[in-house]
Amino acid sequence: GIVGVRGYGAGVIGRYSDVPDKFPGVAHFHTIRVNQPAGFFYTSAALREICDIWDKYGSGLTNMHGSTGDIILLGTRTENLEPVFAELSSRGWDLGGSGSAVRTPSCCVGPGRCEWSCYDTLELTYQITQRFQDELHRPMFPYKFKFKMAGCAVDCIASIARADMSIIGTWKDDIQIDQDEVRNYAKNGMGIQAEIIDMCPTGCMSWDGNELTIKNEDCNRCMHCIAKMTKALRPGKERGATILLGSKAPIVTGALMSWVIVPFMKMEPPYEELYDLVERIWEFWDEHGKNRERIGELIERMGFPTFLKEVGLEPHPAMVKEPRRDPFFFWSEEDIEK
Repeated sequence: GIVGVRGYGAGVIGRYSDVPDKFPGVAHFHTIRVNQPAGFFYTSAALREICDIWDKYGSGLTNMHGSTGDIILLGTRTENLEPVFAELSSRGWDLGGSGSAVRTPSCCVGPGRCEWSCYDTLELTYQITQRFQDELHRPMFPYKFKFKMAGCAVDCIASIARADMSIIGTWKDDIQIDQDEVRNYAKNGMGIQAEIIDMCPTGCMSWDGNELTIKNEDCNRCMHCIAKMTKALRPGKERGATILLGSKAPIVTGALMSWVIVPFMKMEPPYEELYDLVERIWEFWDEHGKNRERIGELIERMGFPTFLKEVGLEPHPAMVKEPRRDPFFFWSEEDIEK
């Protein structure tokens, strides 16, 4: 950016007025992004501390938290950037991401408040933030890269629509069913057939008036039934996450939704399998990406099969984003040999 703090290439968004003589109060109006805690959990003391620092060095205006995350501190002068950063750092805060860098990772509240969380979103968010400090503070990519962690498919952090890498909790085994509680829901007026069975996107459920049956091999783990009958149904016990890639807002080429690249991965420390995948994806992006081209746009431009070969992922039916519309398919010699 045009301004920043020493040693960091990200975290400050420069804003200068074109008519400083007319509006001297906003001749400089730089924005500072501060890395928020995982799950947006704050003590009141922490919030007061941030506000006191910002009253001292800036306008006092904040944005909590915008679409990306970060504590957004709106409006300060160039000469205040180093002092405000020094004071924030001395209290244990750090700047977030901006520009062509890893943006501040964010997540849902996960196991901090939610019984459906299939992995510890808070821990993973913290560890990703620590692991990729250099990529977060020193822009080195073709464009921005966002991680968002959701504990289940309800996706309270909206990762599937706006994260370059969405890590969404899921399970491999059967949904846990308490048949007595299912009957209680029916007894208390819930229309099991209309509200649960008929709403199942894969039609994998049935209800005979006394017992709920789920054909788990056809279930796509959408969470609808679990969210509607919270006492009767729970995610399975073999838990992990689905890794998706490529979503973004409409800027540059148009909006994209992310699509599956790894159907299931155990999501437990030290997360080396995830880190290895991320670094292979970044190598591919660094090699082939154009300026201001998000990873999803690159995959659309070069093709998903090319991406899979370059990154070393095996094709899987869950990766199919939509049925192909082209009636012709051309096989390579390599594919024929396989």
